[in-house]
Amino acid sequence: MSLFSTGLSGLSAAQVALQTTSTNISNVYTPGYNRQITQLGETSPSGGGVQVNDIERQFNQYIASQLNEATSRSSALQAYDTQVSQLDNLLADGEAGLAPLMQNFFSSLEDLSGAPSDPAARQGLIGSADTLTAQFRAFDSYLDDMQSGINGQIRDEVTQINNTTDQLAKLNRQISLTQAKTGDIPNNLLNQRDHLVADLSERMDVKLSIQDGGTYNLTMANGQPLVAGNRSYSLEAVASSSDPTRTVVAYNDPGGSQIELGESTFEGGTLGGLMTFRSETLDKTQSQVGQMALALAEGFNEQHRAGQDLNGAQGQDFFAIGSPSVFSNEKNASDASFSAEFSDFSAVTTSDYRIKYESGDFVVSRAGSKQPLDPQPAVETDADGNKTLSFDGMTLTLDESAGAIAEGDTFLIQPTKNLAGQLENVIHDTSKIAASAHVKVTPSLQTGSTLAASSVKVEEGFALPASDIVMTVSNADNAAGTFTLSHDAPTGSEVLVNGEVPADPANVQLSTGDTLSINGVSMTFSGKPIDGDTLTLSSDPSSGDNRNALALQNLQHGGLVEGKASLSEAYASLVSDVGNRTNVVQANLSAQSVLTEQLTAVQQSESGVNLDEEAANLIRFQQFYQANAKVIQTGSTLLDTILGIR
Repeated sequence: MSLFSTGLSGLSAAQVALQTTSTNISNVYTPGYNRQITQLGETSPSGGGVQVNDIERQFNQYIASQLNEATSRSSALQAYDTQVSQLDNLLADGEAGLAPLMQNFFSSLEDLSGAPSDPAARQGLIGSADTLTAQFRAFDSYLDDMQSGINGQIRDEVTQINNTTDQLAKLNRQISLTQAKTGDIPNNLLNQRDHLVADLSERMDVKLSIQDGGTYNLTMANGQPLVAGNRSYSLEAVASSSDPTRTVVAYNDPGGSQIELGESTFEGGTLGGLMTFRSETLDKTQSQVGQMALALAEGFNEQHRAGQDLNGAQGQDFFAIGSPSVFSNEKNASDASFSAEFSDFSAVTTSDYRIKYESGDFVVSRAGSKQPLDPQPAVETDADGNKTLSFDGMTLTLDESAGAIAEGDTFLIQPTKNLAGQLENVIHDTSKIAASAHVKVTPSLQTGSTLAASSVKVEEGFALPASDIVMTVSNADNAAGTFTLSHDAPTGSEVLVNGEVPADPANVQLSTGDTLSINGVSMTFSGKPIDGDTLTLSSDPSSGDNRNALALQNLQHGGLVEGKASLSEAYASLVSDVGNRTNVVQANLSAQSVLTEQLTAVQQSESGVNLDEEAANLIRFQQFYQANAKVIQTGSTLLDTILGIR
């Protein structure tokens, strides 16, 4: 090879190297850009010169995959932290929280107990009840807004995911066409594609596989494809078929069918973080607040009905609250539906339930669990001939008026999720507050007896005794804790022991701790009775006493909530639970952020542009260029000298 050719090859190589270096420098702040290196080699076959073998992109697929996975987890935790921190701040607020308002409500009951006939004390109770119920509704409204906000964010994320997967499929095609036409590797398109994969990882967890030839295929965690070659498959944000208030993600498969995906499909990325927060914390919090509202309403109403108002009438419900929510799955083959009501508020849980009709029977399970309840509730028939199911403090009635239930029909029951938004104080007339006892049990005990009848309550619509009912103790056996209680209630009176009809209603066999009910007036026994003890059940026409107000006040520390926790304990447990989740998420986010930063540093050390290094390269390649120019100049001088010889 001539000196001119050798120099020219060097000039050309130096120009390419300088161009590559300038490209690196100009793209130092371009997102997704990977540093490029000019790979030089001897010319072939004769050698003697230099040629550019490749413009090599500095990209490590293994490190990129690790970084994408770490970024996906960080994004999920960041989305979770953003949401749960808002919830934690709301619940723990010393002024806006429910705790101070519940304390004010029971403090107003204390004032009423001190002056049961005082109009100011009665008005104070109504005012504090209005404030408390309004705050429960405000809490539920805020939680509903969070639910709506998450629905909107899920829709936005799905739109961005679809845009990204569509661009990835197009880039796969462009890269393949470019390589086929020119034989060159389009580094700029490869950078764009890897950057899109990184962006997609921030939104959801994906799995990347690379086909021969470098085509990217992306799948979801469950294996369903999002990008396959030059084709993409879209997701869609849709209303859940089981709960129309909830936005979920559906997958449009290659066959044209739409498959509703479970929330557990998404764990990583912003989408996974939002769904995990909703299912793990937000739903639970809203149900717990609703359970507290139910316990307050039903517990207070039950005791209020046991009292007597200023007009001498039995107390009425103080609070109004809704019923369990029941949703029929939109994919059901029939129009059959369920209605629900509470039968025992103290047994109601915060769990949602799923009912499926299969093989002629109803299978009840907790939502999200594949295990049926054990035991399964028995199917009964009410007075109207409708099928009913009773479990966990609820009674559900099947309505087949629009069509018989079909095989495979499913229903979702949410016992408490939206109840806080329906809590309302319904008494605004101060004379209707039942502060005094409506009935009383007066003991006449033998020496040494400690028998007591406590928790005297009346059911709604109970019958006032026309005359006193005297109950007498016999056959007392304190070692065994049993005794017989005979009474002179009129024949035909409804008598129950622990909710069951006794063998001999006029002479009931009792144990300490049993509850006796006569015509809707119930009482629970404690202490050690002695034969001859008597207890007299009578109406209490007095409107000036405070016994029912005291009983209402004691509900503050009573076990109204499932698990026998008081309202204050239940709220403290809720605040603590959300606070603990917040701390755990923030700790995990901190640790994950450190890992992500470390992987980013590793990736940048290999693929990132170092301006100092590139500045040095400019000098090197400039000298390389100048040296090759000198070779050409030398060749020209030699040629001129030879031609000048005479």
